[in-house]
Amino acid sequence: MAAHTDTSAEPERTAAPHMPPSAIAVETGIPRGRMALLFTVVLVSAAGNTAMQSVMPSIGTALGVADVWISLAYSWSALLWVIFAPYWASRSDRRGRKAMMALGLAGFVASMGLCGAVLWIGLAGWLTPLLTLLLFALCRSLYGLLGSAAPPAVQAYVASRTPRAERTQALSLISSSFGLGTVIGPALAPMLIFPLAGLTGPFFSFAMIGILAIIALRLRLPDDEPRFAARGLAFDAPYGGSGAGRHATDDEAEGVGDTSPAAGQPLPDASDAPVLKWTDPRIRPWLLSGLLGGHAQAMMLGIAGFLVLDRLGLRDDPMAGAGPVSIVLMIGAVATLFAQWGLIPVLHLGPRVSTLAGMALSVVGAAIFGTAGDLHGIALGFAIAALGFGLFRPGFTSGMSLSVSRPEQGQVSGKVASVNGASYIYAPALGVWLYGHSDWIGFAAIIGFCVAVMVIGWTRLDSDEALMARADD
Repeated sequence: MAAHTDTSAEPERTAAPHMPPSAIAVETGIPRGRMALLFTVVLVSAAGNTAMQSVMPSIGTALGVADVWISLAYSWSALLWVIFAPYWASRSDRRGRKAMMALGLAGFVASMGLCGAVLWIGLAGWLTPLLTLLLFALCRSLYGLLGSAAPPAVQAYVASRTPRAERTQALSLISSSFGLGTVIGPALAPMLIFPLAGLTGPFFSFAMIGILAIIALRLRLPDDEPRFAARGLAFDAPYGGSGAGRHATDDEAEGVGDTSPAAGQPLPDASDAPVLKWTDPRIRPWLLSGLLGGHAQAMMLGIAGFLVLDRLGLRDDPMAGAGPVSIVLMIGAVATLFAQWGLIPVLHLGPRVSTLAGMALSVVGAAIFGTAGDLHGIALGFAIAALGFGLFRPGFTSGMSLSVSRPEQGQVSGKVASVNGASYIYAPALGVWLYGHSDWIGFAAIIGFCVAVMVIGWTRLDSDEALMARADD
């Protein structure tokens, strides 16, 4: 996953929609090695977080903590994510994408390591359950505070280097790293429960993996921080709002450059772009759709682990519960990957179609998931819902990106990250709380959010043709 120099600077070409992700990475102007490294940055945090989600229901049961409090422990971190993601996205425009990716990975490593240590001490009986949960929430906040720097930086990096016609596929590839991570995380979680660390093993293991990812990023991705005074026009691709269209970078100094849609032409500078408001009519319907659909997905994920423990009668054996929870999450993740690596490129799905189709599938999946009584039924329902969310998420992301100009990509990526984080402030806890009172109420709320997105998508979202035809400013 590492090629840190480009040997040539060719004009961007249009990739065939049916090409595999690796080929798309090459054809859209980002070298394969760089695309793989960007993929890894997102993959590591996704795998670590889903591994954590696989074991947290069992940890909460072992501590004797109510389910809703386990869900609420994530809220502070999610709130910090919403607040700081736009800040880090804006900062990446000045400091470079690489620096923000490294900062995000550092936050992930610190959070996973400290959370693991706190939970290990609590499970050993040296801390009260309440104090353990409070310290866990505090350590987890590092992920929201610093970890929020990486995803918008990766998104902006990719969006600014891909032609409009291929941006949905390129961003879908990056989104699929979340999907692959959610396969790897639950798959590895049961194997990382070793004697010394117990249920906290996945925390320490992924902290070490995060350190390796930081090292790879530092060594293999060229530094994109502007270091030189303005030198006229740049002939390489703009850094999506980083100002690289006006400043020389390390890549230029080394004779290394990314491809540009119009090499030799003046490139837009993020400093010239107006502030992108939350109420901007171009993105407002997409923001609302992302928020509502994100709430549905967050509630589904929040309920999943606890539902598995309840329906399979595993509350009295927390260690045994980690395996079935991991299986369900992993099957759902495979379905997400199928949507993002298979359905979207093969069927040439645009943002609006992906969003609408995804929500329709999620409604079906949520209904099956909520009524299933055995592992097979639970896994089937969760897989169908995950397939739907796997279509919805890149549809929302690419719709936001295609709605604005190239210099605004940094700003819009921050808003995407904020919306994604906002969904996890209270939605998982709300889902668990509703589920605790009534299965039907919890799943009715999930279905209601999905239906609302379908209504908005049908009436207010720009068509895929209109998005593709809209020219960058």
